[in-house]
Amino acid sequence: MTIRPIGSRGKVSGRPGKVERALRAAPVASMPHVPADGVALARRQSLALTLAREFYSGRRRRARYLSADLFGEPTWDILLDLYVAAREGRRVPTTSACIGAHVPPTTALRWLRILEMRGLVDREEDGRDGRRTFVRLTARGHTAMESFLASMADTLLLALGGAADAVDQLAACDEAAQ
Repeated sequence: MTIRPIGSRGKVSGRPGKVERALRAAPVASMPHVPADGVALARRQSLALTLAREFYSGRRRRARYLSADLFGEPTWDILLDLYVAAREGRRVPTTSACIGAHVPPTTALRWLRILEMRGLVDREEDGRDGRRTFVRLTARGHTAMESFLASMADTLLLALGGAADAVDQLAACDEAAQ
């Protein structure tokens, strides 16, 4: 199983474009917070997976209400798709990653190359079929995605808990007023 760069004929461009230069310059930070016990870690990972699935499917549902051409974030779709696939133990062929990005294949391949240059994804040959390659998150990419999703889960739980408390307080005020 050989890991190769993503790009035309397996080569990464020697002359990066504006987007590639900007992405090279931007750091990738991850949240170091990891729960100490196994139960908390499993819960956090489960919440992260649930959020990743919902973010991805929510982006597709959005087209029911707003024109799809208003939105475009193929790298996010790719990262969400690869994160979910990794957590589910599935391998993602490069062509499937391109389809999941909901952009033309050339655009998706360009973003895959950029993600690879940033150390977030890599590609591996099939081994059985030389025509096919798979794309996966690197350890760095997986950690970044899981950290972000877990921080979103933490924030949403706090916000929803606060909203539930506010509803309880309003109900108590209504009871007191009667």
